[in-house]
Amino acid sequence: MKKLLAEFIGTFWLVLGGCGSAVLAAGVADVGIGLVGVSLAFGLTVLTGAYALGHISGGHFNPAVSIGLFMGGRFNSKELPGYIIAQVLGGAVGAAVLYLIVSSAKGFSGIETYPGAFATNFYDANVYGVNFGMVGAFFYSQ
Repeated sequence: MKKLLAEFIGTFWLVLGGCGSAVLAAGVADVGIGLVGVSLAFGLTVLTGAYALGHISGGHFNPAVSIGLFMGGRFNSKELPGYIIAQVLGGAVGAAVLYLIVSSAKGFSGIETYPGAFATNFYDANVYGVNFGMVGAFFYSQ
């Protein structure tokens, strides 16, 4: 149970810290952290999560990592479903907390569908002079 709680907390922290930096601080005019700052924020959340929780659960914090370790023969199949469930729930709770924070901003009207809106993954948005279509947004946001 400690391992699953550690994965839940680590994935929650990764989503809140990494995605939160992208949503809250990346695009602020003249003071935003930009792409490098978002990259550093993701790296630092993984680093702090691994140091704080890695000795408990291994610090996967991502179902793809857990599945990859399993496929490589380095992770027990009996633990895999629990890890995946804990990670998905941790990510969902992290996203929900981030949404609560963002939605408290003045003028926020919910998840919109206009280009570049919250949670649109750059679809049809003019990002750095490029308008991404569906395929480009999918690959760029991965």
